[in-house]
Amino acid sequence: MWGSGLRGRMAASYVLVTTTAVFLVEAVIAATFLIPQANASDLAEVLREQASSDAQAIGLEVTRLSGPAPVRREITIPDIPDIPDVPGEAVRRAGADGRELLRAAVAAAGGRTVAGGARPHAEPGLAMLETVVDVNGVILAASAPGIHRLGAKLDVPLPPLGRENAGGGRTVTGRTVWHVSPVLRKEPVGPHGFEVIGYVHVQAPADAEVASVPSLTPMIVPTLLVLGLVLPVGLVFGLLSTRRLIGRLRRLAAVTTAVAAGDFRPRVEVSGSDEVSTLEQSFNVMTDRLGAAVESASLTARTEARQAERGRIARELHDSISQDLFSLSLLAAGMRRAAPEGLRGQAEAMERTSARAMREMQALLLELRPVALEDAGLVPALEELCRAYETRLGVRVEAVLEEVALEAAAEHAVLRLVQEALGNAVKHAAPSRVEVRLGRGAGGAVTVSVSDDGSGFDPADVAGRHGMGLTLMRERVTELGGRLDVRSDGDGTTVTATIAGAVSHA
Repeated sequence: MWGSGLRGRMAASYVLVTTTAVFLVEAVIAATFLIPQANASDLAEVLREQASSDAQAIGLEVTRLSGPAPVRREITIPDIPDIPDVPGEAVRRAGADGRELLRAAVAAAGGRTVAGGARPHAEPGLAMLETVVDVNGVILAASAPGIHRLGAKLDVPLPPLGRENAGGGRTVTGRTVWHVSPVLRKEPVGPHGFEVIGYVHVQAPADAEVASVPSLTPMIVPTLLVLGLVLPVGLVFGLLSTRRLIGRLRRLAAVTTAVAAGDFRPRVEVSGSDEVSTLEQSFNVMTDRLGAAVESASLTARTEARQAERGRIARELHDSISQDLFSLSLLAAGMRRAAPEGLRGQAEAMERTSARAMREMQALLLELRPVALEDAGLVPALEELCRAYETRLGVRVEAVLEEVALEAAAEHAVLRLVQEALGNAVKHAAPSRVEVRLGRGAGGAVTVSVSDDGSGFDPADVAGRHGMGLTLMRERVTELGGRLDVRSDGDGTTVTATIAGAVSHA
């Protein structure tokens, strides 16, 4: 199951990196050791390599045998026919002691050279032949003495002093390709710093095929063994090292799913101080803000829905019942004027009743009327409400309002409380004057009061008559942690609300 997830992909990346590292090491080894051998795949290069290698091996033995102060003495070579004296420059290049030293060096090199019986570095199909000659071309050692007799003259031209020579042509073995490399000895004095004491000659048939491509088998087997060991280690390390990270990401994904489903309560536990912890912190902050935005949008939608419903009810009451009450009041007035003396009292009672009903309906419509609190603010909204009662109901309303800082919910509650208190006063008390006050009381609490000079009522007996308005006002204030006081007597009624817990300090 995890193979298709992030944990599987990260573990696979560890394995891939480990495998790549192993193959890179093998590639470096191949480039260092195998490519030079692969380059020597043509016959001339194989011969040059073999001749140079054997000349160096014999030269090292020459240096070792010469010592710091070689003793020059007459040497006889019984196995080689007499060699005529070599005058001039050839004597400088070597002498009888040089030939003897060269023979001793070949013998000391032993199986490290082809002339001493070693296998060639690269086998060009048929046997490779090698001879060691002195500066005059006289054969001192050979890998095939039956073909190149000791003491005979080499049938290949020697190069100039200290140089190498390569070529091809017909020899005693047929058509061949050869290479000649000099054997050098350090010269303590003189302009050259070395002297040539002989040559190594290597030849092979001209049509020989080189089978010297390096084999990769010795490298492939160790590589497979190393991969077999490191791949499980890389896999286990990848799984263990990503376990905690994957767990954190899974928790974050689970909380993200819950938030996407509309549940803004879960939070991600922040752990560590890496990039994932920064992501966890940012996600929690984002969730807090998103939840607050959704709650604010929901509250706004509910408020707008209530406002729209109140407006709809007010319009329907105005268009239907208000018109009927107005028609009833006109009929009652006409009946009062046209009725005989005995029915005139009843007609006047009907006229007063219809007028009182119209007044209460107008007060109810004002209570239902939406007030633009969000756009205007609390004080302007209260002033507009007081002017509406004065204009439409003819009641003198005095407003003593002070700017106070309240939370949005508290401002809405204060506005509804004043609206309810004004409506109750107009409907039940028939006041001539109403006073609305808003300010700060003792301890910084916000105090709002509505007083009228109406008929008053008994606060203990409101439950049986019109107590729903007071009950709603008390509930609004209590929800904000405030207190509602109602005082009423024959001189009027005062409703006072004290709100302390919802004061804004912004």
